[in-house]
Amino acid sequence: MRGWWQDLTDLVLPTECGGCGRPRTVLCPKCRAALTGDAPSRVRPDPEPPGLPVVHAAAPYEDQVRAALLAHKERGALMLAGPLGAALAGAVRAGLGPAGRVGAVGSGAPVLLVPVPSARWAVRARGHDPARRIALAAAAGLRSSGTSARVAAVLRHRRAVADQSGLNSRQRLDNLAGALEVAPGGARLLGGAGRVVLVDDLMTTGASLAEGARALRAVLAEEDGFYGLVTPGTTGEGARQAPMTGVGRAEAVREKRGVNSADDGVGAAVVAASPASFEINRN
Repeated sequence: MRGWWQDLTDLVLPTECGGCGRPRTVLCPKCRAALTGDAPSRVRPDPEPPGLPVVHAAAPYEDQVRAALLAHKERGALMLAGPLGAALAGAVRAGLGPAGRVGAVGSGAPVLLVPVPSARWAVRARGHDPARRIALAAAAGLRSSGTSARVAAVLRHRRAVADQSGLNSRQRLDNLAGALEVAPGGARLLGGAGRVVLVDDLMTTGASLAEGARALRAVLAEEDGFYGLVTPGTTGEGARQAPMTGVGRAEAVREKRGVNSADDGVGAAVVAASPASFEINRN
């Protein structure tokens, strides 16, 4: 585990660029451009796991971006949380859409960033939780630009999971199935959000985001009014509607809007995603 003096040294004396190794800079202009130079895009893995929310990413996971994420996550380059958080904030904004939409500027309700939690053993080994640290930086960036945002680390592991590295998409889904839950008291924090956005540093197969979304939806489905008022079998803008109750609420709404609908109350944003997942924008 990193000592406090190592963290302080990183904050005061950055030694090299996290992307290319250029000396005496946290992230050089070239690597910063690779991270945030292009507009964030919607991404989708192939195969796409069931229940994956709409995901936006700031940059492809390659070259300088990959190096910067690994430096922050595995080598404790903590100052990189700032630029990585700025990139994540851009991906969150892309998912919110035009100003005035739920959770965007002027809507009144805050955007709630929910980081995908690292396994306890990984946090102990690294000495920090990378996704949570980046989420805090992203929320600060959103607020500074006029979007009300806060972080709620309400997800936790309910059982041990294996290291995901080396597992294929099917194995990752099996490894994470039912592994996450909303901590006691988390529902209260989720209830006042304008939009809930799952955030992580990286999406590869989408298994972690899909599992996080499942855990959130299980709680949000019980929040009166979160999914709106829907009566199965009624259609039309002027149709009489009544609130759903019980476990069928989330299922009925997802059937109405589509499992991976942008309007089911949960979105997702990541700093980077596999290059192939950006192909959705070329179809």
